[in-house]
Amino acid sequence: MGLWDIITGQFIDVIEWMADADDVMVGRFEREGNEIKYGAMLTVRESQTAVFVNEGTIADVFPPGLYQLETANLPILTTLQSWPHGFKSPFKAEVYFLATKQFIDLKWGTKNPIMMRDSEFGPVRLRGFGTYAIRITDPATFLKEVAGTDDYFTTDEITDQLRNLVVSRFAEITANANIPVLDLAANYDDLGNFLRERINPEFKSLGLELTSLLVENISLPSEVEKALDKRTSMGVVGDLKRYTEFQAAEALGKAAENPGAGGSAMAMGIGFAMSDRLGRSLDPQPETHSEGPPPIPEEPQYYLVVDGKRAGPYDASELPQHAANGTLTGDTLVWRGGMRKWRPASELEELSAALASVPPPLPEGA
Repeated sequence: MGLWDIITGQFIDVIEWMADADDVMVGRFEREGNEIKYGAMLTVRESQTAVFVNEGTIADVFPPGLYQLETANLPILTTLQSWPHGFKSPFKAEVYFLATKQFIDLKWGTKNPIMMRDSEFGPVRLRGFGTYAIRITDPATFLKEVAGTDDYFTTDEITDQLRNLVVSRFAEITANANIPVLDLAANYDDLGNFLRERINPEFKSLGLELTSLLVENISLPSEVEKALDKRTSMGVVGDLKRYTEFQAAEALGKAAENPGAGGSAMAMGIGFAMSDRLGRSLDPQPETHSEGPPPIPEEPQYYLVVDGKRAGPYDASELPQHAANGTLTGDTLVWRGGMRKWRPASELEELSAALASVPPPLPEGA
């Protein structure tokens, strides 16, 4: 074996990458001096992409497959290195492997409550949380915009940024959706799909795809939930009087089973007294009549417009006299308490008797 064979045998013959953890998104193929043997075999497994970087510039991108590294398989790198006629010697390049599988069960959640206006409860504060999944769809963009020269990039290095993006859009969309709080649980799927569609363009700019977004829970503050539970309990109880009677009957039954605890007769008496008192407090009270007749209702008083001025007030008993002397006619504007505006006397039915007492005008020639 010659010296050249010994030297060239030290260069890499096989280039491949096996992630050692489920959360690794990018791994750099380590080789001192980044020297790769001409004709070396590149193995890119399913759910992987290999990216060759030359002096900081992204060159060739390899999808899953088995490749022998020659001029034909490295067109961009060949151009960058000015190898118009091919090359036979080792070359230098950084090789990054990117995992293109889905990274699932990533968590998102609101750190602080979101203020929104609900049609039933008014201003409320909501919290929400769930999970989402992503995958790398544009390895070159992801490498340039996110991972950079990191030789070992995991999801932990980007999930904070992605979570903040999800929460920000969740707050905006939920506040503007006008969905009642009590109906949100029935719209988790639609809300998650709508969020994913809205956020995906922003993920795309990072070379990522948001493959799924799940809203697992939207909750109210504990004080509001307690009040809501009480309101629900009242709805379940229904007829409060019958429920109270049932509770009293149950208490009497327990007291009868344990006569030593204070005496059964006393317990029964207390139970009946409580039941009677609660029953009377819940029953509508019958109408009671005080001694003597009720006060005489006051007669309404009327105002008239006479010669463009307000006249009155007049009792109803005085109106026939005004009708007789011509002060009150069917066209006279009249107002009394409870009316919104002045109206002609002829439109008020209660004045028809007063107007009828006026004889009609004499016939002509009489």
